[in-house]
Amino acid sequence: MSYQPRRQKISKSIRINQEIKAEQLRVIGTNGKQLGIMSLSEALGAADDAGVDLIEISPNSDPPVAKIVDWGKYQYQKMKEQQKNRRHTKTMELKQIRLGLKIGANDLNIKLRKIREFLGVGHKVKILIFFRGREMAHQELGYEMIDKIITQLEDCAIVEQKPQMNGRNLSIVVRSK
Repeated sequence: MSYQPRRQKISKSIRINQEIKAEQLRVIGTNGKQLGIMSLSEALGAADDAGVDLIEISPNSDPPVAKIVDWGKYQYQKMKEQQKNRRHTKTMELKQIRLGLKIGANDLNIKLRKIREFLGVGHKVKILIFFRGREMAHQELGYEMIDKIITQLEDCAIVEQKPQMNGRNLSIVVRSK
């Protein structure tokens, strides 16, 4: 009795039915119980009797692990699992706040409130102080402003990247505690 594979190989890492190369396999049945170590032909016969496919799950173990399952159902479950994992992953963005050197106290408080909102959601924030014209001669004022911002945010933020000059901009990156 020759066994014909039902479906073609779709994934490069998972081998199905005749694509399995190992002589001996540790086989898991359709109900999740271990059937023990079998030869490839015995495992294919067991899968054929059950009317489903033999899928190599862990090819690197010794002996490789194969499972007797319906390939379409297995693929569907894996896809749903990946979608669920994607939904629960939190994407962390790098938000940017730009400040001028001559910003007023109230405007600075509004910017700090916005930074706190971003940090509360879980984003990193890049605080950028830009220098105009002759303000470049007084870069120490920018560093003083950065220190002032850091002291006001120290209850909810950690400095991830130290202050550094890039052209006419002084920037720092903070993240939530």
